[in-house]
This record gives sequence, structure tokens and C-alpha cells, in this order.
Amino acid sequence: MHRTHNWVLWCLALCCIFLTWPVGGLAQETGRSNASPSLAERIKERRKERVQRNGAAAGGVQSAAAITLPGDYAFSLAYQGHQRSYRMHVPASYLPGVPAALVLSLHGGGGNMDYQASDAYYGQISKSEQMGFVAVFPNGYSRLPGGKLATWNAGNCCGGARDAGADDVGFIRALLERLHTQLNIDRKRIFANGMSNGGMMAYRLACEAPELFRAIASVAGTDNTSTCTPSQPISVLHIHARDDDRVLFNGGAGRERAAVTDFVSVPSTVSKWVGLNGCPAKPQRVLEVSGAICELYAPCRGGVEVKLCVTDTGAHSWPGGAKVRGGAPGSTALSATDVIADFYASR
Repeated sequence: MHRTHNWVLWCLALCCIFLTWPVGGLAQETGRSNASPSLAERIKERRKERVQRNGAAAGGVQSAAAITLPGDYAFSLAYQGHQRSYRMHVPASYLPGVPAALVLSLHGGGGNMDYQASDAYYGQISKSEQMGFVAVFPNGYSRLPGGKLATWNAGNCCGGARDAGADDVGFIRALLERLHTQLNIDRKRIFANGMSNGGMMAYRLACEAPELFRAIASVAGTDNTSTCTPSQPISVLHIHARDDDRVLFNGGAGRERAAVTDFVSVPSTVSKWVGLNGCPAKPQRVLEVSGAICELYAPCRGGVEVKLCVTDTGAHSWPGGAKVRGGAPGSTALSATDVIADFYASR
């Protein structure tokens, strides 16, 4: 029995030697490219995958290392003495060797990145998976822990960000540079969209950093910049409800003005960008369904377009999505998420 036991141990040891012995010279010369990963390497890779996939879901802030795997992430970025945050969704189709399109999606005033990243409200994660773009959700300026009740300094609006003179354009520039170190992003396919105050911020980006974006889209937020001298044409999509009770379609504030402004009207906003982009004054009706229309101003300088979509109802909302604060349902005559994605794809 003792002899048999020794023989078994000897066989197991011999098998281990053969299993770990280098096979030929190619694997050695190519740095294990043809060799199976060791147990330690497999454990390390699985741990890395768990962190990359689950870190954001667990609410943790991750290190800003290069990202090679799909999943959800949360990061912070120091800018002008403040820790600014952003969430990211990398779709399953992402390949590090292939440049990917990038969409920045900006939350509304008094919200935060978590709201904008919620599929139930805005559908950006599902659209990212469908279209293959990386979705990034920056957090606006906030003095509160966790970045709650955040706003964007979009010029004449809104709230704390405007009052503090937050350099949100500078923050977005710094964020984009960070993202280029984390992911393989196609610099010619970077887009921005936003809801309400976030849409207003998208307009400020179009005014002050059009060279960084292929197109911008705003939902329920007009252009309230104080100055606007874009260095080049940029495609613009605007979506708004005629009965918006907060950012009024024909201008003005639907509530206390101190935290916001007397909002510029939708017609004035569209007319402004038609002029800035050198588009024809008369649009083409490109969509007419029950409860909604879309009109296109094209061709414009540099091959860009200006597009306006209007829903009859829905008040202050993202058409096709759910309202964060409840209330009357938004319009279902069209899906803002789909219209925006199609607009980007056509660019």
C-alpha cells in the first residue's frame, strides 16, 4: 500500500512537470502568446473583469486606467479644485483596436449623472448597446456630497453652476482628454445631448467647442448662452413640447426666475443656429405623425444640418421616456432617444 501511494505521487509530479514544460521556441519568443495562461494570470484577469464590470454598479469610484472590457464604470476627475464625477457605459461590441463613437449625455438641472444613466428615463444604455457607441454621463457642478442637485453653467442658466461661474466647458474639454486615454475613441464621432439644463449646456458646447463635436442635441432646453461665436458649423437637433411648462416654447420661465432665467424661445433658438450654420431659411417637413412633426434645415455650410422636432404634448419631458419627477406622462408621439440616435448616425 505504501509503495502504491509513492508511485501515485511520483506520477502526479511527473505530469505537473510535463504540463508546465515549455513547448517549442515560439511561445518563449512571443512572450507566452501561444501558451495557456497560468492559474495566477487567470485569477488576475477574472478579478480585473469583475472590477471593470461591477465597480460602477456597486457605487465605487474606479481608477482611470485604460478600459478594455465592456461594462459600467464610475470615475472622478479633479478640475479646478473640485472632484467632478462621470459614469460610463461601454457596450458589448466595443473592441479596443477599433475606434468607437462617443456620446456625452448631460442631465437636467437639479439632477445628476445617475438619473441620466437610467434606462427607464432616457434609454441611453440600451441605445448604446444597439448602436455600439460609448455612453458617458458627466455630473454637473454641485456643492453637495455625491454631486446631488447638480446644475450646468450654460450661460444665463442655471442655479449654482451659473452663480459660481463654473467652467463647465473647460471640465468637458478635460473629460474628453481623459476619455481618450481610457478608450479608443474616434475623434470624428463625438456627440453631445442633454435634457433641459443639460440641453442648454450642449448648446454652450456647440458655441465654444464645436471642433470637438460632430453634432449636439437638446431636449426641452433652449440656447441661453450669453455669447456665441462658434469657430465652425455644427449640426444641431432640437426637440421640444409645445406645452412645456418650464422652458416655455415661446420663451420665458414657467417658474421662479431667480434660479433660472427668462428662457429664449424655441423659434429664436432654431433661427439663431440656422443663421450661424448658413442654412436655408425655409425647412423641409421630414416627419408628420399624430402628435409630432420634424423639420429639417439643409443643406448648410460644411454639410451640417439643423433639425427641429416638436410634440404637441408632454410638457417638460424627454419624449418616449419616463419623467424623473413624475407628473403627467411625456409624449409618446416619437422617441427622443431614437430621433437623436438617427440624427447622429446620419452625420
